[in-house]
Amino acid sequence: MASPPPPVAMQAPPVLRHRWPVRLWHWLNAGLLYTLFTSGLGIFNAHPRLYWGQFGANFDRPWLQLERFGGWITLPSHYNLAISRHWHLAAAPLFAFALLAYMLWSLLRGHVARDLAFRRGELAPRHIWQDIIDHVRLRFPTGEAALRYNVLQKASYIGVIFIALPLLILTGLTMSPGMNAAWPWLVDLFGGRQSARSLHFITAFALVAFFLVHLLMVLLAGPANELRSMITGRYRLPEPRP
Repeated sequence: MASPPPPVAMQAPPVLRHRWPVRLWHWLNAGLLYTLFTSGLGIFNAHPRLYWGQFGANFDRPWLQLERFGGWITLPSHYNLAISRHWHLAAAPLFAFALLAYMLWSLLRGHVARDLAFRRGELAPRHIWQDIIDHVRLRFPTGEAALRYNVLQKASYIGVIFIALPLLILTGLTMSPGMNAAWPWLVDLFGGRQSARSLHFITAFALVAFFLVHLLMVLLAGPANELRSMITGRYRLPEPRP
């Protein structure tokens, strides 16, 4: 008599991975940052040079001089300072208040303490090195461990949310003549409007690098599952490696 076929393993149902405020802020942030970056390059094209200190003009020596950006990477796709400024100033307040709301929610609702705070032993050099090796070998966590951020993710998200994005906002405010009159301490904080402009530019491109790495990790980890978790909040736990 033939033996019965082996039972088919039932796949576990998806679990909740991202709460709705995280998902809402994620997609809102993606759209706003794209608008700010592309329109910001359009504004930068008016004077594609960067300086340190209080002053910067055509006869000063820049620390960085570039050609004008063009095409799809700027908003609009052709040089128009007025339209670029319009888009930038329209998106900037939405971006700043959305970030503030998300930071307050993260702190008050325990998202930071629960998901982003470092646990005992996570900052040990051996643990950090192991996380780096796992990333290099593309050994992504499986099972319940996939629901928790590793130490590199925590450091990246904390750095972006609480350091890079606020720095982007504050250096942007420092470049505004109106804010110079209202908050003159911002100019002193960053060592001058031209230094703030340089830091604004560097931070923007550092964020672009972060998002490119983030997208690469999503593709390598399984884009369908990762996108579903950021759209619906539901995530299917990866099966443990044999």
